[in-house]
Amino acid sequence: MKPITYLVFGLIVLLSFSCVEEIDFATYTETFESALVVEATITNEYKQQQVKLSRTYKIEEDGPNPETGAQVTLLVNGSPISFVETENGMYLSETAFAAQHNADYQLKVITSNGRKYSSTPIQLTQETQIDNIYAERITNEFGEDGIAIRIDSFDPTSNSRFYRYEYEETYKIIAPFYSGSKLIVTGNVYPNCSVQLVSRDEDVRTCFKTDFSTNIILTSTQDLQEDIVEGFQVCFLNKNNFKISHRYSVLVKQYVQQPEAFLYYSKLKDIAEQDSNLFSQLQPGFLNGNIFSETNTEEKVVGYFEVASVSKKRIFFNYTDFYPDEPLPPYVISCVPFAPKLSVSGLGGSGRCGELITSLEADRITFWDINSFPEPGEGPYLVVIKECGDCTALGTNEVPDFWVE
Repeated sequence: MKPITYLVFGLIVLLSFSCVEEIDFATYTETFESALVVEATITNEYKQQQVKLSRTYKIEEDGPNPETGAQVTLLVNGSPISFVETENGMYLSETAFAAQHNADYQLKVITSNGRKYSSTPIQLTQETQIDNIYAERITNEFGEDGIAIRIDSFDPTSNSRFYRYEYEETYKIIAPFYSGSKLIVTGNVYPNCSVQLVSRDEDVRTCFKTDFSTNIILTSTQDLQEDIVEGFQVCFLNKNNFKISHRYSVLVKQYVQQPEAFLYYSKLKDIAEQDSNLFSQLQPGFLNGNIFSETNTEEKVVGYFEVASVSKKRIFFNYTDFYPDEPLPPYVISCVPFAPKLSVSGLGGSGRCGELITSLEADRITFWDINSFPEPGEGPYLVVIKECGDCTALGTNEVPDFWVE
């Protein structure tokens, strides 16, 4: 679902322009047409299923704008399953369920202004498992050394054929300038500018971060005799990618798509891969999905409603598994210890507390070491920016339930 969110801006342009021309932004704003954006993939996983609703937004606005207060219903062979809004624009099914075969699924939406929307009825696709997931060191087509994440899959019935992939990558972060001590401010009004060095009450050296794929990843076996996906590359990680510095895990999700859904996502992918200058290029016109307005047949709706079987597999690896004798990738940010002053004195006894106090209070720095031999203009403590000494600036120090060493 996420690729739709990231391409909404591009689709806004498509709503109004379909020829080669330089866009007049004033004209664009005047003719802007707000469109409902629907992101919904119902799967065969037993869970609370999710529907996300938002609105397209103008170039000068921040977005996307969540569509709140809607009534969302899923008809399963005509029987309704209600969804409730758990946060702005996010709707979860009231009960957990898994999509079943031989059932028709149709999405119904009534927005807060009374407009009605429907999807075409669709059925669950063939269930096909990911047979294998593995990491392989390669040199890619751009000459980059790195790690390819690949999968194998096989449908002996040859009924799948169309596949879409998403992934969630979780990686370990180790703060390179971590200290078991920290500085707290005990005085912040000149001349009482003081700090105290105390022991930390939590471990902020090792953290974990999860990122979600944002690009559209598709493959098809329709031109092959057998429905075999072999060695398909889901993603590539350059050897200097900070994410693989220590231990890395990726969860790959394989969705089996209907041919119509695959075609829609293929067109969406083409839009994403065009020149980034969306305002002076050939545009193919509005991209129709399978959701339409019952209230106004001329109204444009962005998105596609899917009912897809999904298979998941996870893999772990360490950087040293592939690069045992090489230095780790560069840290995500440059880390150089410095010694800000505790206070700054002025003429006639005036002064102010220095950068050490203000930066500690703003939670921008962490303690690294005692500055045993301060140079002129330096303070008594060596510090680093927070990301270098406190990993919670980049992730969470809670170990994920699925994590294994």
